[in-house]
Amino acid sequence: MDKKYLTLIITAALATVSVTAGASGYRFGSQSVSSQGTAEANGAEAADASTIFANPAGLSRLEGRQLMTGVTGLVPHSTYSDSGSTRFTGTSTGGQKLQDEYAPTAVAAPSLYYSQKLNNQWTAGFGMFVPYGANLSYDWDWSGRYALTNMKLTAIALNPSMAFKINERHSLGFGITAEFMKASLGQMVDVPGSVAAAQAAGTGAALIRQIVAMGGNPAALASISDGRAEVEGKDWGYGFNVGYLYQPAPGTRFGIAYRSHIDHKLGGGADWDFSTVTSDRVINAIIEERSHHEDSAARVKLRTPETLSVNGYHEFNDRLAGVFDVTWTRHSRMQNINIEFLGTDNGDEVIRQQWKNTVRVALGANYKLNDRVLLRAGIAHDEAPVRSDQLRHSALPDSDRNQLSFGANWKLSANSSIDVAYTYLDFKEANSNYKNDCRPGLLTCTGNGETTKGSWNTHMNLLGVAYNYKF
Repeated sequence: MDKKYLTLIITAALATVSVTAGASGYRFGSQSVSSQGTAEANGAEAADASTIFANPAGLSRLEGRQLMTGVTGLVPHSTYSDSGSTRFTGTSTGGQKLQDEYAPTAVAAPSLYYSQKLNNQWTAGFGMFVPYGANLSYDWDWSGRYALTNMKLTAIALNPSMAFKINERHSLGFGITAEFMKASLGQMVDVPGSVAAAQAAGTGAALIRQIVAMGGNPAALASISDGRAEVEGKDWGYGFNVGYLYQPAPGTRFGIAYRSHIDHKLGGGADWDFSTVTSDRVINAIIEERSHHEDSAARVKLRTPETLSVNGYHEFNDRLAGVFDVTWTRHSRMQNINIEFLGTDNGDEVIRQQWKNTVRVALGANYKLNDRVLLRAGIAHDEAPVRSDQLRHSALPDSDRNQLSFGANWKLSANSSIDVAYTYLDFKEANSNYKNDCRPGLLTCTGNGETTKGSWNTHMNLLGVAYNYKF
């Protein structure tokens, strides 16, 4: 049951692809430091090679050869407070009710972009960035351990692109995306609840007789503890992105950009461990056999959501420019996640997601302080794809959030500059009352049958720095 949870979390993580930094789901950090400074509102600005991510048509505005390399660090702070999580038997899960160190102290995502003008009409480019990521590590005895104890998702995207300048007003762009993702997930197995349920149903005597017959000590059942499951998987997936840029007048631009879905088959293994549920090896072996769980290959099929963005850029004067972006993400592609245990009789683990489509709105501005310094600022509101408390899982305690960003570009020379950006993300309180519809002992499905009930409070700080060079 746990293993599929793992895989399914992987799935969920992958499926949360969106086009803006700090966006809903598992989107990690920022794909562009210069864009981060305006809260990702400057998709139509096309100021540097990172336009490959926001709108590949913007490549047509870049001269010569340009390189941007950057890194964004994310410092999260999140706390969880339990309000009544239960086992499938309806009794309390016990364990720690408060969690405040399950998020990493800091994580970082690199980015690299390169553009080269081929002639008056064609420009080529290449981008490498981290589209999303997650790293959660709850205590193994926390109250929600039957849903999740730890999860790590890492991904990298390679995005070669081309832009064609039709004329001074119209440009088109196209890119191919290759994404590699790797994920691992762990959770505890509710062995104590299963044994208690057997005893309540009158089948506990049969278990004791089997233990005695095989030379075990039934007294060890008095201190029985959880089992554990681990799952990991990885995969390459492929998609595309297109963009259009329209300039009705000098200093004014409007853009539209689309990123396709990407199909993935996360393949890996599922490992079950019952070796420490008691101090008696005989009992541990019997419980493992009765669980019907065995180490096996595991697989999750998923389709990441596509995104559609509309953005604009306007210069009010020679110092001040305004930018905006509206991004729609088709999160509704993520319904239930089925984790398959290949080559076994175990039924799939089903995680109910039933996500909704979301909209992100961002507004920003650039101010030219002098010939060497450009200041940026932006605000944004982003919806979470989670429909209700009953569908909010511990792997993604996501909620609507507001973003405030500041940034600057400082020219070091005629050919080089540095971008810096700071972002603060404030998340709405995320409540959960998620119930796993399966329970231990069933062959038709896999799951602990737990109900995780509690709330998360989260905010994040992002700091980015990038170096730009024109050849």
